[in-house]
Amino acid sequence: RVQAGLGRLDGDGAMTSEMRTRPNVLITGTPGTGKSTTAHQLGARMPGFTVIELGELIKAKQLHDGWDQEHEAYLYDEDRICDELEDVMAGGGVILDFHGADFFPERWFDLVIVLRTDNSVLYDRLAARGYSQQKLQENVEAEIMQVVMDEVAGAYREEIVAQWHSNSLPELEANVERAAQWALAWQGPGTAAP
Repeated sequence: RVQAGLGRLDGDGAMTSEMRTRPNVLITGTPGTGKSTTAHQLGARMPGFTVIELGELIKAKQLHDGWDQEHEAYLYDEDRICDELEDVMAGGGVILDFHGADFFPERWFDLVIVLRTDNSVLYDRLAARGYSQQKLQENVEAEIMQVVMDEVAGAYREEIVAQWHSNSLPELEANVERAAQWALAWQGPGTAAP
């Protein structure tokens, strides 16, 4: 339906991607797959786009219910996160970087990139960050079991999902280039993932 010339609204009265002039991109994957680096490099290539590192926003705006000592992570509040992001996502031109993917409204994204990394590369990256052995093991196992990819497959249309390897600088650079070319060629909702 259309509301007073503002564009198409979905059944809940929220804006759809038909109103945006620039696409929204979700870059997701297991911690250590290169999400933040990819997001920032893509943002540098795309004038007018905003990069949001959701993990940092969760801490800064306290969009969580405290710290989970066992898993060494914040217990993020999905509803508060979605409320915080709704207006900025409706405007388009957002590159969102986060390891979780299945609680966002599908209408927010025009491209969902799942970064995958070989286990030996991922282990070394996480060890260099100083992850505890337990957290290191949990994340490597999550990558082996393709937890994030399964979340994405259950939450988003197949045609907007891209799964890319991110093991090296050349792969990262190729991923940024591919995403930038896709964003520049974006023709609105339904533009297939590269």
